[in-house]
Amino acid sequence: MLTYTDLKKGTQLVRDGDPYEVVDSNFLRMQQRKAVVQTKIRNLRTGKLYDVSFRASDELEEAELEKRPLIFLYSHRAEFIFADPKDRGSRFSLLQEIVGDKQRWLKPDTEVTALFFKDKIINFSLPVKIDFTVTEAPPGVQGDRSQSGTKTVRVETGATIQAPLFINQGDVIRVNTETGEYAERVEKR
Repeated sequence: MLTYTDLKKGTQLVRDGDPYEVVDSNFLRMQQRKAVVQTKIRNLRTGKLYDVSFRASDELEEAELEKRPLIFLYSHRAEFIFADPKDRGSRFSLLQEIVGDKQRWLKPDTEVTALFFKDKIINFSLPVKIDFTVTEAPPGVQGDRSQSGTKTVRVETGATIQAPLFINQGDVIRVNTETGEYAERVEKR
């Protein structure tokens, strides 16, 4: 059990059956009133932020979360299938609502770090940089500086990013999955 004074940044707790992580906390005591801890907590299933105040009388359960490496296999309709790297028969699935914007960076055999709560996958994190093959790239004209030296290219997962003019179809580029920006060219076609 956690007390309200244990609620520091990064603490994980269970509230209404869902796991939460404390993003920010502030201990507050106003004159004759009882002390409270004002927090911002993130729901680890949905990613939504909530402002919650906790008092000394509140009993909090610590969330037992586990991180495991998984490999993304494929997506079918609105379901994304992951497998244990050691045993590909051990599979887990996530719905498109939970995967959200991360789906544009998922390609088969991508290793991710999954977050489990009560032996059920609730979320995952991608590697910071992933290599992609460029499938569509308009020709880059050296004198064309109206777009500040970048052009929109499409990678193998269907995502579009801004890349330098020298990137061509078939090139392998490295993309920062947190920002969605071009990082470097890995291999020239």
